[in-house]
Amino acid sequence: MTSTDPLANALSTVNNGESVGHLRQRVSPASDEIGSVLEVFYDRGYIDGFQYVDDGKAGEFEVELKGAINECGPVKPRYSAGADEFEKWEKRFLPARDYGTLVVTTSHGIMSHYEARQEGVGGQVIAYVY
Repeated sequence: MTSTDPLANALSTVNNGESVGHLRQRVSPASDEIGSVLEVFYDRGYIDGFQYVDDGKAGEFEVELKGAINECGPVKPRYSAGADEFEKWEKRFLPARDYGTLVVTTSHGIMSHYEARQEGVGGQVIAYVY
């Protein structure tokens, strides 16, 4: 399978695994970006953990799900958001205020929109989860 958007494929795999009740999903290919997004999911309590598995090719992540994700997905196109503009994107991609998380790529790395707001940095909204 050739992938034009590995992040979208990874989030789709997690979403599908969650919806059918699987507790483990393999996400491939692995990348730093996908690892950072999974780190945000873990920090916010949406997954139990993940680890990198070297398969001799691009590698993959084994993700431990816990049934906490209703939906997750990529944001396309990627929208730029200032530190004070996250509320606009929360309304667009999340079902309710303070419910769910936007994943943002900033000059300080990939983080949740809560962390970005706290640090006062903006960036591009790349994914959401709730």
